[in-house]
Amino acid sequence: MNQHLIFLLVLSSLAGLPSTSYAQVTFQVRQLTLDANEGIAAGDINGDGALDLVAGRNWYRNPDWVPRPLRTIDDWNGYVESNGDFLFDVNDDGRLDVIAGSFLPTQVFWYENPGPAALELGQLWKRHLLVDTGHSSNEGQLMHDLDGDEIPEWIVNSWLKDVPAMVWRLVPGHNEETGARYTMISHQLGPRGNGHGLGVGDLNGDGRADVLMGQGWYEQPAEHPWGQPWTFHADWDIHVSLPVIVTDLNGDGRHDVILGNGHDYGLYWWQNNGPDETGKFSWTRHDIDNTFSQPHALAWCDLNGDGQSELITGKRFRAHNGNDPGGGEADCRSLPPTSPLTAKPTLPWPGKAAHFC
Repeated sequence: MNQHLIFLLVLSSLAGLPSTSYAQVTFQVRQLTLDANEGIAAGDINGDGALDLVAGRNWYRNPDWVPRPLRTIDDWNGYVESNGDFLFDVNDDGRLDVIAGSFLPTQVFWYENPGPAALELGQLWKRHLLVDTGHSSNEGQLMHDLDGDEIPEWIVNSWLKDVPAMVWRLVPGHNEETGARYTMISHQLGPRGNGHGLGVGDLNGDGRADVLMGQGWYEQPAEHPWGQPWTFHADWDIHVSLPVIVTDLNGDGRHDVILGNGHDYGLYWWQNNGPDETGKFSWTRHDIDNTFSQPHALAWCDLNGDGQSELITGKRFRAHNGNDPGGGEADCRSLPPTSPLTAKPTLPWPGKAAHFC
């Protein structure tokens, strides 16, 4: 929590990638604003065909990136009362709205995109209650289509252990009062098994998306996923990033897991060794980079168009109000603009690494 991006660490997933390949990608760093918001999303807000950004109190129009008002959020204990921004057309009017929750408050709201004229005037977006979940201590969420119906689910992670794991489905249905065309319906994956860290991916190779959390993973059943609990596998007890990345790194046909220590030093991946005779999966840990702390969020995409994905993460500054290990260590703002930063990940990470301020 309390995420301040300090530098961007980019790691290539291709073992044979030449060290000069990063010349293909250049970055121009621009500060959008200064606040303690967590979460960001990209989408076409004003319908001009270009990807804009949404982050907390503001949205940022491409290409000028000037902050424009979206919603008000209270400050709280060194944070702001928001832990994510998600874009979804809630009222089916063809414009992207924002869905957002928070840490302690139990409500999930949607903020209605007011359309071109109001966007040009800088007007705030109207807030509507989507659901009161009744659950607090929310570390964060993911929106991901778990069941393949092309409508994403709202997957909630708690920093607390041994509490229920909840998924909220966006089910078509008209709310006359707010104009929403979806209703949120809850499903409890299991009564005990949560904890800091969240990811989605097919761990056991059955073609269905599973849900990973800090205390283990939930296996999606073969049928009727919303009519029964999911099988919980308590294969680990960790405190890691949101999200964790599930992908086959070494080409053996099994999905591995990339994790960051969100509140300590360490970025690493688990090699999936498959299940033993009891069905429990075993993992071999490989360190990627232990030189910086608090890689709380990870992203996985192809930056340079070579067909291989890169791992993108950042170091945070003053997480937990500076009380985390390395929480007050130097960030890019305290380094000369031309300072070279290099990463030397511990092998066998199958790729190359580079730091960018």
